[in-house]
Amino acid sequence: MPKQQIDPLFQLIKSISKSEKRNFKLYANRISSEKETKFLQLFDVLDKMDDYNETIILKKAKEIKQSQLPNLKAHLYKQLLTSLRLTQINHDISISIREQIDHAKVLYNKGLYQQSLRILDKTKALARKNKKNILVFEIVQFEKLLESQYVTKSIENRAEEITREATEISKIMDGVVFFSNMSIRLYGLYLKVGYVRNEKDLLMVKEFFNTNLHPYDIQSLSFFEKLYLFQSYVWYYLIVQDFLMCYKYAQKWVDLFQTNPEMIHIHTDLYLKGLNNVLAALFYTNHVTTFKKNLRLLRKLEHEEQFQHNSNLNILLNMFLYVHRINRHFMDGTFNKGIHLIPKIEHFLEENKFGMDNHRALVFYYKIACLYFGNGQYKEAIKYLNRISDVKDTTLRGDIHCFGRILNLISHYELENTELLEYQIRSTYRFLAKMDDLQEVQKYILRFLRKLSSISPDQLKDELKKSRIDLQKWVNDPFEKRAFLYLDIMSWLDSKIENRPVQEIIMEKIEKNKR
Repeated sequence: MPKQQIDPLFQLIKSISKSEKRNFKLYANRISSEKETKFLQLFDVLDKMDDYNETIILKKAKEIKQSQLPNLKAHLYKQLLTSLRLTQINHDISISIREQIDHAKVLYNKGLYQQSLRILDKTKALARKNKKNILVFEIVQFEKLLESQYVTKSIENRAEEITREATEISKIMDGVVFFSNMSIRLYGLYLKVGYVRNEKDLLMVKEFFNTNLHPYDIQSLSFFEKLYLFQSYVWYYLIVQDFLMCYKYAQKWVDLFQTNPEMIHIHTDLYLKGLNNVLAALFYTNHVTTFKKNLRLLRKLEHEEQFQHNSNLNILLNMFLYVHRINRHFMDGTFNKGIHLIPKIEHFLEENKFGMDNHRALVFYYKIACLYFGNGQYKEAIKYLNRISDVKDTTLRGDIHCFGRILNLISHYELENTELLEYQIRSTYRFLAKMDDLQEVQKYILRFLRKLSSISPDQLKDELKKSRIDLQKWVNDPFEKRAFLYLDIMSWLDSKIENRPVQEIIMEKIEKNKR
């Protein structure tokens, strides 16, 4: 699990690639004299450390005194960012545009107003082409300042032109801010509660969505207004568990990029997230063929050049690929084949432990636990479920915390840990009540597991059959059905009734659905 508190400088050094480190050394040697190499010594020591420890730093970098360390760290941090900025200018259009704005500012400070205006005019065209509206607005505001200093015969026409441009871009930005605010608030709600749990949740989400969504003309919206609008619909339909509509708007999100292909390269992260949501919706609706088609589309991106120069894109791509490769095995019922992904995922999590957020790690732990459970490796499943329980902050993805504990109970039952089970059931019941997540399905499963330990072997099969019939009535219930998204309890019951592996039961169901 990623650490909650870590030294920012150490985290930055651990996030950079070998080529970026090499470029930093070249840059640092150019700007520093022999007397100013202490920050490079500090860099070398930190680069070789596995964990941040100031005692070890001072022991290994003997020329650095404890009183100098804070200033040296601040200086090294600044120089690293400067070096990384120079490295990324050719790979990030926003950094490149900002560099040109900085150049124009330098010329303005020198009193070379006409030269500054020329740079701004070219840079504004580049920013417009790449739909960098905030930077366009910044450039227009700068142009106003320059025009007030550099007077020409055409000032009257320029004043009208700049005013029109400022009004136009301001209007676009207002729309973008409105739709992006709505999108992020709905996403925050999803991260907090997951899917709607009851009528009260549903009414609250519907009221929020309908109250805040103003009338719009889709044809008149800009690229980003459409993007954030589609995102809002995706989060809304995900929360209310309407996965077909969720897929519809996630596909609109992806189609928006594919009809504006230049934006895929510029905003690859947003394109990736769109594909991720398409795949998630297809997983929930069990559209296997379309899912695999889109997974191939995602995998094709592995070889694109931009992923080699951007750690964020590389992390996002691999994160989404691993999640959906696991999902593919869930859809095929091939849990035994999915197990081979776990060492790779563990390596990926360890390699990116300083940048991976708790939400993503929780998702991986739950999915890995489900893989092991489906393959009958209950001890291994419990190991990953305990990692979820070890996270004390349950405000993020409370749904995973809740169902992780239920899967933990079933795993202990399979291992015949009867002494632990009674305590675990009481503990889980208290936890779910505290989380306000005790729905009928959860209550039933807890009562069922408590009862199982006292049932004689000759009565077990009848009890399992009865429980399956009881649970079946909630499978399509609009609020109770979410439990079956996290946990295929029905297949587990079938496996116990028929005395066959869960994987075999699931694969058989998949084959029947294909016919």
